[in-house]
Amino acid sequence: MREAIHNLEASKIREVANAGMGRDDVLAFWFGESDEVTPEVVRQAAIESLQRGETFYAHNLGLPELREAIARYSSALHPTIDAARIAVTSGGVSALMLAVQALVDAGDDVVAVTPVWPNLTAQPAIMGAHVRTLPLVPVNGQWTLDLPALRAAVTSTTKLLIVNAPNNPTGWTMTREEQQAVLDHCRQTGTWILADEVYERLYFEPTPNACAPSFLDISKPDDRLVVTHSFSKSFLMTGWRLGWLVLPPSMVDDIGKLIEFNTSCASVFTQRAAIAAIEHTAEITPRVVAHLKQCRDTLVPLLAALPGVQVAPAKGGMYAFFRLEGFGDSLEVAKRLVAEAGLGLAPGNAFAPEAQGWLRWCFASKDPQRLEKGVERLRDWLARQK
Repeated sequence: MREAIHNLEASKIREVANAGMGRDDVLAFWFGESDEVTPEVVRQAAIESLQRGETFYAHNLGLPELREAIARYSSALHPTIDAARIAVTSGGVSALMLAVQALVDAGDDVVAVTPVWPNLTAQPAIMGAHVRTLPLVPVNGQWTLDLPALRAAVTSTTKLLIVNAPNNPTGWTMTREEQQAVLDHCRQTGTWILADEVYERLYFEPTPNACAPSFLDISKPDDRLVVTHSFSKSFLMTGWRLGWLVLPPSMVDDIGKLIEFNTSCASVFTQRAAIAAIEHTAEITPRVVAHLKQCRDTLVPLLAALPGVQVAPAKGGMYAFFRLEGFGDSLEVAKRLVAEAGLGLAPGNAFAPEAQGWLRWCFASKDPQRLEKGVERLRDWLARQK
C-alpha cells in the first residue's frame, strides 16, 4: 500500500452519517444534496435511452451532442466556450481527480483555499503532492479571502492553486476583483488554477446572468485554468454521477486518455438525461435556486437567534456554516447531536483545522419545515447543556 493512500484521513462527514444512518428519528442534513428527486423530464430521457438499447460504450470525452449542449449552456452564462474544450466526466469528483492527475506530479507544491470539501485537498495528496492550505478568515460568521496572504503563498514554485467558489462549506464567493487579482498573479507565477465552480448557479445575489462570478468570464482559452462542473447540484442529479471540465485546447486529448484509463466513458443513458436537463434548464434551475434561497432565509435567522451561534447568510451554495461558541471538537459535537438530539450535521473540522468549532447544515430540503424542526432540536439540546 502506498504511504500516501494509507495516510489519507477517512471522511468525518461519513463518520457522523454512519452513526445515524438507518435511524428514523434522525433529521439528516449532513450530505451536500437535496432530498428532492431528479425532475421527471430528466429521468424519462434516461428511461427512453435504455429502452432504445443505448447500453454500449461512448466517446471518451462524451457524446458530441452533450458536449455541444454544455457549450451552449456555458456560453449563455459566460463568453463563448467551444464544445471542443468540453470533456464529460463520470461525476464532478472524477472531473477534479482527472484534472489533478493531469497537472500534478509527486513532490509538486499545491495550495488549496480552505475550508473546503476534503476531496479537494486529498486528491493532490493521493498524487504525492505537497499540499499547503490558505485559510479563509471568518468575520462575524462570514468567511473572507486574505488576498495578500494568497499572493505570498502562491509562488513560482507552486504548480497548482485549488479554489472552490461558491464554497462548500462556507458559502464564500469570490468577487470579480478577487478573481482578476488571482488570475493575474497566477499568470505571473506560471501556476495552474483548478476552479471548482459546481455551485455557480446556486447563487443568491442579483446578477444579469443568474450565476456567480466565474474565472471563465475573465480568462483566455489558453490560460493555465481548468474549471470543473457537475450536474449534481443545479439539476438535482447527485446520484447520476455526471460532470464536465472546461479545458485549455492543449489539454483535451490528454484528458481523453486519462478518462479512458479511469472510467472509459460516462454511460450513454446518463448523458441523454443530462441533455434533457440542459434543454429544460429554464424550468429546473431557477426553481431550484428560488427554493434554496427560501430554505436559506428560513434557516439562517433561526440559527442566528440561538444563544452562542455565529452565522451569516451564504451568498451561494446550499449550506449554513455556523460556529457554536463554547464547544470544542466539531466531530464530537456532531456525533453527540446525532445521539442526543436526533440531528445530523457535518463537523466543521472535516473541511479544515481552522473550522474547528463550526458545523455545516445542508439546507437543501424539499420541506422547509424540516429545517425548523431541526433548529428546535438544536435549541433544546443547547438548553440541556446548561
